[in-house]
Amino acid sequence: MKKFKLHPVSTVDELAWPDSADITTMDTPAIEFFTDFYLVQPLVLSESMTAVQARETMVRSHVRLKFVIDTDDHFVGVISSDDLIERKIVQKVAEGYGRDDIPVSELMTPKRDLMALSIEDVEKATIEDVVNVLKDYHQQHCLVVDPSTHKIRGIFSSSDISRKLKLPINIQDQSDFYRVFSAIN
Repeated sequence: MKKFKLHPVSTVDELAWPDSADITTMDTPAIEFFTDFYLVQPLVLSESMTAVQARETMVRSHVRLKFVIDTDDHFVGVISSDDLIERKIVQKVAEGYGRDDIPVSELMTPKRDLMALSIEDVEKATIEDVVNVLKDYHQQHCLVVDPSTHKIRGIFSSSDISRKLKLPINIQDQSDFYRVFSAIN
């Protein structure tokens, strides 16, 4: 393991700043807010993982949505923290599942029920266009597909958007997200 030496900062007076300010507005191209899976590995869970394990994993990694894959690594759906709330787990227990045996596949949203934006449309859109989609459909996330390759190309996240726009929003509370984004439109 490499050893590092810490340096005192008592004589330092200034912060380093980028040469050009990163100014983002609602007119900024949407592609600048997009998590592109050609650049960033998607966060995935196996469809056979238990719901309890999935919830623990998502809490530890501070994410609200993961992609669900089968044993062949094919995309089969998404699971969100809202899908893994205690009430839904208890409902599955009432249906006869053991609490620690409920597979993610029982609580996930299957791909047949998902909608997405096309990468071609995203490349021509502003972030305001994407925010309006999120707001109109009451979504925290929006998938982006590449129709030419039949792949999920990436995702928009409301928390990433609000962070980049420097909006003081508590994303955990969906009503705050919609209230603030409604106010800026």
